[in-house]
Amino acid sequence: MTATPDLGTPRLASPDLLRSVFRRHAAGVAVITARGDAGPVGFTATSLTSVSAEPPMLSFGIGTGASSWPAIAGADRVGVHILGEHQQELAATFARSGADRFGAPTSWRQGPEGVPVLDDVLAWLVCRVVARVPAGDHRIVLAEVELGDPAGPGRPLLYHQGRFNGLRE
Repeated sequence: MTATPDLGTPRLASPDLLRSVFRRHAAGVAVITARGDAGPVGFTATSLTSVSAEPPMLSFGIGTGASSWPAIAGADRVGVHILGEHQQELAATFARSGADRFGAPTSWRQGPEGVPVLDDVLAWLVCRVVARVPAGDHRIVLAEVELGDPAGPGRPLLYHQGRFNGLRE
């Protein structure tokens, strides 16, 4: 019989516990963009998930207090961008509150349906929003893939322990 390892002292559920546990979970880094009334909006997301192959669908979470939420709440379409390890600064810019996310040095263009598309990413998609599901202080956005490009060069950017990192060999 195997001995049970010492698991430490369990803590009751709290926002701090959840954040502490997920800091240990390495996640890919994406930037979600949309066209807003006052111009393009976007934010860094580590909650991107593939949902369905048929039809091709994905999901991501966004806090209802986020500056991008009003635009995402009303958007018909969003851009989803998979960042490369060379884009740590871009990820930080889109994660920083109050940053000029689409100003220099961010390189982007208006894509299909007016969705902002970032340049030099590993892959990008334009998706049609099909649902926004309440989940505590967040919304889970479900979106159906309409088109994209998976052919960007490089390796993925990861988020772990509060830092952006590349893969190790």
